[in-house]
Amino acid sequence: MSGESLSVLEPGSGARARLLEMAFPLEFVPGARAAVGTCLRVQPEEKVTLISDLETAPIAASLAQELVRVGCRWNAFVLEDLAARPLADMPREVLADMETSDVSLFAVQVRRNELKSRMQMTEVVNRRRMRHAHMVNITPQIMCEGMRADYDRVDRLSQKVIEKARKARWIRATTAAGTDIRAEMNLEYKWLKTSGIISRDKWGNLPGGEIFTTPGEVNGVFVVDGVVGDYLCTQFGLLERTPLTIEIEKNRIVSCRSENAELQREFEAYTHTDENSDRVGEFAIGTNIGVERVIGNILQDEKFPGIHIAFGNPYGEHTGAEWRSSTHIDVVGLRFNIWIEDEQIMRDGKFLIEA
Repeated sequence: MSGESLSVLEPGSGARARLLEMAFPLEFVPGARAAVGTCLRVQPEEKVTLISDLETAPIAASLAQELVRVGCRWNAFVLEDLAARPLADMPREVLADMETSDVSLFAVQVRRNELKSRMQMTEVVNRRRMRHAHMVNITPQIMCEGMRADYDRVDRLSQKVIEKARKARWIRATTAAGTDIRAEMNLEYKWLKTSGIISRDKWGNLPGGEIFTTPGEVNGVFVVDGVVGDYLCTQFGLLERTPLTIEIEKNRIVSCRSENAELQREFEAYTHTDENSDRVGEFAIGTNIGVERVIGNILQDEKFPGIHIAFGNPYGEHTGAEWRSSTHIDVVGLRFNIWIEDEQIMRDGKFLIEA
């Protein structure tokens, strides 16, 4: 980045005032404008809750600038002002403010064992049907890459893919690295589109670009040569040189192996946290055609065109799955071939259908 910065000066107090006085790189402006304007479509008459932390504050400052530009009412919170990290619970001040907001943005670097606090936040989002942008572990790189995607185009592609997926009894995926899985679909479960265009029906991660469901049953081998999710992503980064190979039978992990013994141990421990931590809870197709490579950050990498699955929490409040888990960890592979029943929609990581 160039180092040129934009400073927004406006009187005020607390976290809101600090963000408004904070300088941030001009390169953040297109991504922040996409988040507030294109993805969330914030209106002047609405109220917004902006949640951040010390590490992510410059990105939050760019989002604050866009809220000022829109002219809406908004409040801001920096988590370290309110509680020690890692969070045992989401601070009550944050939850209380969300109860009177139409929109929320969560731009934070998460810490280990903070999933509970995020689930408390999304409970408010789901109950009140808020438009919510989940920007977990957002970085300057993502602001200048994935957040600059043409989200209207990503949404059109996502809509085409989801229309095919909703009718499918099964989906198969393979890679040259050794992935070969078949996912039987439960037609009673819903497919969700989180293309970056966020509605009241489903909050979304930003950058956006995926469709997902809870599968009926997954069987086969999944080679994780992209990244693993949650805090393990930061710990282990890109995995193409030391992939994690997971064998799945009847929707459960039966074995996993990697030349990186520490990765294998950590992943096995994570996926044995509770009785459903080793169960496939999410089956997803990444659709962000503005993302050209994995970078070692699950927030962007799970939107990379291809397949990713997650073990644990199936987001049943959205998909209709009735089981639960206290954990959720995504795994991302590279260069997929994908068939929705007999129609091939991707070859070697490239979509065969038009956006």
